[in-house]
Amino acid sequence: MTRFTSILVANRGEIACRVMRSARAQGYRTVAVYSEADTRAPHVQLADEALCIGPGPVNESYLAQEKILQAATASGAGAIHPGYGFLSENADFARACEAAGLVFIGPGAEAIDLMGNKAEAKRRMIAAGVPCVPGYEGEDQAEEVLLREGAAIGVPLMVKAAAGGGGRGMRLVHDLRELPNAIRLARAEAESAFGSGELILEKAIIRPRHVEVQVFADSQGHTIHLGERDCSVQRRHQKVVEEAPCPVMTASLRAEMGAAAVAAAASIDYRGAGTVEFLLDEGGQFYFLEMNTRLQVEHPVTELVTGLDLVALQLQVAQGEPLGLSQDDISLQGHAIEVRLYTEDPAQDFLPTSGPVDLWSPPSGTGIRVDDGIVSGQELSPFYDSMVAKIIASGPTRDIARLRLIEALQETVLFGPRHNRDFLVACLQKDCFARGEATTAFIAEEFAGGDMSGPAPGFSDSAVAAVIELCLEHQALYADSVLVAPELRDWSSAGALLSRKQYRHGELLHDLAIMSLGRGRYQVFSAAEARFVEMLSLEGSRACVAVDGSQHVARFHAPRQGKLYLAVDGREAEFHDLIPLDGALEHSGGSGRVTAPMHGLLLEVRVAPGDVVEAGQTLAVLEAMKMHYEIVADTAGTVQEVRAESGAQVAADDLLMEIEVSEAG
Repeated sequence: MTRFTSILVANRGEIACRVMRSARAQGYRTVAVYSEADTRAPHVQLADEALCIGPGPVNESYLAQEKILQAATASGAGAIHPGYGFLSENADFARACEAAGLVFIGPGAEAIDLMGNKAEAKRRMIAAGVPCVPGYEGEDQAEEVLLREGAAIGVPLMVKAAAGGGGRGMRLVHDLRELPNAIRLARAEAESAFGSGELILEKAIIRPRHVEVQVFADSQGHTIHLGERDCSVQRRHQKVVEEAPCPVMTASLRAEMGAAAVAAAASIDYRGAGTVEFLLDEGGQFYFLEMNTRLQVEHPVTELVTGLDLVALQLQVAQGEPLGLSQDDISLQGHAIEVRLYTEDPAQDFLPTSGPVDLWSPPSGTGIRVDDGIVSGQELSPFYDSMVAKIIASGPTRDIARLRLIEALQETVLFGPRHNRDFLVACLQKDCFARGEATTAFIAEEFAGGDMSGPAPGFSDSAVAAVIELCLEHQALYADSVLVAPELRDWSSAGALLSRKQYRHGELLHDLAIMSLGRGRYQVFSAAEARFVEMLSLEGSRACVAVDGSQHVARFHAPRQGKLYLAVDGREAEFHDLIPLDGALEHSGGSGRVTAPMHGLLLEVRVAPGDVVEAGQTLAVLEAMKMHYEIVADTAGTVQEVRAESGAQVAADDLLMEIEVSEAG
């Protein structure tokens, strides 16, 4: 086998960073590939060398095999690590690497081909004596055959794409009268997603656990398993929370499942890291589901309970070296739980989100590990998967790991695109999860109401936001002032200064009056409530405040006047001031770039290219949150370009128009 000293990572995001860190720790030179959309991505900065392989769309970059092979040749890389996703389970790519004289860090192409087809994989597993779900995996795909076999299996019944994964091409049937339509829909979806309409039928296991076993094999024929992971908490068949070991695992069941997983890998002459996935029913019977012929997203929980570096083991095996481990060498210590942080909106059926990362501040602490692939200021592209980080906690017991992870998530700050952090906290706090009883039905049962948006910010958080915004505005005004003593800030000869801010969150409106009491102390009140807020410190993106005498650390980011991201005690929200400080923009100067302050409907555009405008002049009217909001010029000048028209829906921070700033402006 060819020896190598440099590795090209054919991936992006957190997995590319994670592979590079282990490879560099082992003394390897690392090479990154990136698309034009990822020019500033962290994996590009982390590598020893980086090569651009094309535009943002994956078919023109990360899935373009020839471009990746050319990059490997140009960089002198001797091996390619595919990470997961993209080309990691593409047998043709594995063959192309071998043909180019490159080591593919993964199994052989034959094993990838075999396990990539659910029907053929199931047939092979049955022959190897691995327990499988009763069903039909035959080659005859005629609809009448599928209908006959489905009737013989009975309901509930799963219709699955043989070549698929990730929940695509999959339908659950509770009534045989639904089967013809389920077959047609699953086949059409499978053909679109995978280029193959081949289907299998399986008896549906209701409320099972999704338990997978990590296997490792070297080229000398030694195969072992590294214990199991429970990945039952899923939405739309996509894993959200993973843990090791499985909460209901016994020593005898682990030995039985581990032996089945090892038999599955050995039966196909497997090499490297792989995962054999099973369904575990309430009676303790397990069934083969599929085998993933790559490193899994959730591999860190196995690393934390075994003390092994799985990427380092992959590199060792890829060099042709033996594992150097026997089954007796593997022991599981403590517990680890991982959550996947996605930029998606749980309130909108987990719709993916993208855009600029205004602030990323990952947690730290005892037993906390973060595998991330983002940095503050980075633009998240809609071309790629919305998972941006994995946050993992370990501890001597499951509950200690769970509580550490909750605390870590509450310390996590991601300002910019909407994300699922609060939803993850809610999952971990559910009594069902705390008791270790979650099955694949967990999300459907525990969030049956469908509202996953979390509570609206309370009055106290709005009061803190108002004080922080006011302090920032006063700092900007003070910076533009001349010969004003610092102690005169917040002082007026006319008496106490009173400011006003309005924040709307859905149907909730906080109409606030803020009275300065001097020395960083404020009274914030509405018609119904009042709070005393003291600004103890304000520096960078962190503020220390006392609310009615109780101290809190707040993280914030103000991308522009009138908009503030705020995180306090694990609660995170956006605050849009509907009545921003009069004249602040005029005093502080403007850029001439006019952007939408929030999502909404542009009711009216009042200017056209060539118009001369004054600072403070109304340029457009936006309807948002059932209110009309005037968008005013932040500077005097001439309108150069208008990019929006009346009646258009706009998103927050969309560029609406540009003004050439006059010398006087």
